[in-house]
Amino acid sequence: MKRILKIFKRMRENYVDTLGNLYEYSTTVYRDNKLSQVIDGDLYYTYGSFKKKCDSISKKLSQYGIGAGDKVAILANNTPNWTVAFFACVPFSRIVVPILTDSSEHEVTNILQHSESKVLFISGKLLHKLSQEALSRMLLVVNIDTFETIKADEEAFTCDGRVAVPMPDDIAAIIYTSGTTGSAKGVVLSHRNFTSNVISCYHSHRCNERDSCISILPMAHTYELTLGVLYPIYCGATVYYLSTPPVPSLLVAAMKKIRPTALLTVPLIIEKIYRNSVLPTIRKSKTLSWLNKRHNKLMCRIIGWKLKKSFGGRLNFFGVGGAKLDTTVEEFLWKARFPYAIGYGLTEASPLLTHAVGKQRYPGSIGYPVHGVEMRLDNVNPETGEGEIVARGDNVMLGYYKDPKRTKEAFTEDGWLKTKDVASMDKKGRYYIRGRLGNMIVGPSGENIYPEEIESVINDIEGVNECIIIQRKGKLVALVQFNENIIDWDTEGEAEFYEKLEARKAAVMNIVNKKVSKTSKINDVEVMKEPFDKTATRKIRRFKYKEEKEEE
Repeated sequence: MKRILKIFKRMRENYVDTLGNLYEYSTTVYRDNKLSQVIDGDLYYTYGSFKKKCDSISKKLSQYGIGAGDKVAILANNTPNWTVAFFACVPFSRIVVPILTDSSEHEVTNILQHSESKVLFISGKLLHKLSQEALSRMLLVVNIDTFETIKADEEAFTCDGRVAVPMPDDIAAIIYTSGTTGSAKGVVLSHRNFTSNVISCYHSHRCNERDSCISILPMAHTYELTLGVLYPIYCGATVYYLSTPPVPSLLVAAMKKIRPTALLTVPLIIEKIYRNSVLPTIRKSKTLSWLNKRHNKLMCRIIGWKLKKSFGGRLNFFGVGGAKLDTTVEEFLWKARFPYAIGYGLTEASPLLTHAVGKQRYPGSIGYPVHGVEMRLDNVNPETGEGEIVARGDNVMLGYYKDPKRTKEAFTEDGWLKTKDVASMDKKGRYYIRGRLGNMIVGPSGENIYPEEIESVINDIEGVNECIIIQRKGKLVALVQFNENIIDWDTEGEAEFYEKLEARKAAVMNIVNKKVSKTSKINDVEVMKEPFDKTATRKIRRFKYKEEKEEE
């Protein structure tokens, strides 16, 4: 039997071309392995018990007439049961519609209606986001925490919810995304899209049955779904979950207990650690300050060792994706020999397009195309070498759900996916993101200004939490949010408050305009009291602030 399983593992890259085959492969080969567990709870699954649970839920869906081709939505916090709900559907040709937990009641209603979902798996804590209008349309609503029925249309109770064996190009999921630029789109992803990207992950960084990771990003986002759910299952690894939101104190305790070998994050997490922990540690220590000036690499390695220890000491893969990592922070991680890895992609690509792992890493670069993906730059500016990244591969979406116009606009005439990201490429073939086409600002003389580059300078200023650059009446304005300890909003209205505020704004403008080019100099700084509205991967929803600008 062991010999057969070894042969099976060698063949899996050819065999796993649907999520149904992934399901059968992993629950057979890794049957006795632990698949998932709640760190501070009793819920856990082995691959074997996971299969039994998924098959049982699938039969329940069939009893309610939910069969192949039917849409099943999931609105739930991160939990092992999220994966159960997903695999109670996709191996049987049902289509999953993951919904982000930070979606509003209105957004949830629209997604359920637009996707034509018949079933909803929902966390008890999120029931308030289910409107009566949406509830009335559902044939079946299930509490994902217990798998107990919340609502069932008894008239629909039949035994004809026939399932089917999915084919590679069948739809597996419809993932709705608004990104940072506006209205939601239903990205249609096939079984082949997901499995090809899982195999790309394996060629980028090879995990195995001994690996373990902690899930902290939303499972409804393609980044976490592919790299944090499907890929560990492909490798027989274990994923751990927190029963409550991953605030720093709980996460630190979880790291010490689990000692994960892999972790998926977004730039904001490691950037905050760098600015709120690493930099203050250096400034407070005379020894580290001296080393920083004279032996910077040695200092970085010392702190890097401590940083890795704070993550449990076994970390060998710290994936950073979802947005561009600040170059200053990356340079520190690089010198510190911290096991970070850069991934670039988008939902429409399932999501991974490029990787920078191990020796492929270079500060500021998103690396090289992953296994099975081709990339090129279109409409290249001959002076700067910058152009739009376009890509093709088995991971590229089928299109946008019920939206042929947007689907056509998303591809070039020869069938390559337009990313809307402007980049350049060096002589070694590494890609460097300059900014988003939609974010790019055209200066008074027609020059291209990339807000992300100015924002990177501002974010490196001590006390700054986050910022964005917008254009207002032809002028560049920085919207800046400072750390909580920098601005005391309780004293707002007092003369001294405004004096300090103006001093902070002037300092930011002075520092920035000394470091950026003439065309990128900012004309004003506006301090934000409330946090910026963000996407699931913690990117600021820029379009909301552009709208505010236009209304003025």
